[in-house]
Amino acid sequence: MPFIHAKNGTLPILIAIACGMTLGLVYPEVAMDMKLLSDTFIKTLGLLMPFLLFVLVSTGIAGLNREHKHPNVIYRVVLYFQLMSIAALVFGMATGLLFNLNHAAVFASAPTPEKLLHELSWMAISSSIYAVLTQSLLLQVMLLAVICGLLLKRGGAFSDRCLGWLETGVQMMFLLLRIILKFAPLAAFGAMAFVVGKYGLSSVMPLLKFIVVIYLACGLFVIVAFATITRMVGVKLSRLIIYLKEELLLVTFTGSSVAALPGLIGKLEALGCDSQLVRLILTTGYTFNLSGTNLYLTTALMFLAQLAGVDITAPQLLEVLLICLFTSLGATSVAGSALFTLIATLSILQLVPLEGVGLLLGVERLMKCRSLTNVLGNGVACLAICGWQNSIDREALNREFADLK
Repeated sequence: MPFIHAKNGTLPILIAIACGMTLGLVYPEVAMDMKLLSDTFIKTLGLLMPFLLFVLVSTGIAGLNREHKHPNVIYRVVLYFQLMSIAALVFGMATGLLFNLNHAAVFASAPTPEKLLHELSWMAISSSIYAVLTQSLLLQVMLLAVICGLLLKRGGAFSDRCLGWLETGVQMMFLLLRIILKFAPLAAFGAMAFVVGKYGLSSVMPLLKFIVVIYLACGLFVIVAFATITRMVGVKLSRLIIYLKEELLLVTFTGSSVAALPGLIGKLEALGCDSQLVRLILTTGYTFNLSGTNLYLTTALMFLAQLAGVDITAPQLLEVLLICLFTSLGATSVAGSALFTLIATLSILQLVPLEGVGLLLGVERLMKCRSLTNVLGNGVACLAICGWQNSIDREALNREFADLK
């Protein structure tokens, strides 16, 4: 599986943030001009978005639909992934609104029940969605990618060649993104210098609150959603976390979810899960089952909306949910993927100024909870779907958990 290895670690980002804040405090006028650095970085990523989303979505759907060894399980995998995506997106959206991340008066102008019903009328929703579909190039590209992926599922010599070309395209796009990511500290410096220079040091406080809320949201989602699912399978979530502690620690220190994939496959097979199902669920789950990324996506979107003073109406919230379901198909477990997906989502919705993403560059490397939630979520998905298929060796499961220290 191809992935982006971001060589720029946490230290360069932290140094860039410190330098940006210092410049903003000492020379605010000069600091405001540094906005060009973050704007250029984001616009460059925006230019790559249509190509990146097309190759990722089309190859992912083609790979999912070419699985013939377990034809009956495909529908269950898709259903499970979509339900978890919706749950994570809604949870993140509710978290962003509940915690009012920028102290904006979000609830001060909350609609009455009558107004809410009027806003949620079919005409309002359909017209809003139609406007997005007709005006957004990115969403049109994604719809084309979905159709392309479904057509490639039939196989054949020509389909195999097309899929090979697309896989090569994925490799090339990731190579290009690796190069662009090297400039992330420079973009973070520009964004932080501009914000502090224009609004003062107090402007950093909402960003710190955002970090706390993201970690809290991921923790609550794990406790509520994952624990409920594992309990239905007959497994305690705490024991599963202890069992997968090496893989989770690896993700924590490397920042890459992909680094845990080999160990995750081996341990889940050792738990008695069907080997073929484990490989199918994990490889597709690393693209289509990213609860942590989805939580981050809607929470960050609510944060940026509050930061810009944008009031999002009820039909727009539904629009955000539907669009995020599409754009999350282009997310992967690679470094920086969540930020790319957020940029794509904002470009489609056009509700929030895209420049706000530059501020999140400063905390992008601190989002360990996002990767941990993704990895743990895919482990839970394997147990859930294998249990649904009666494809778990209970003796092996009990034996492995009994050996835990």
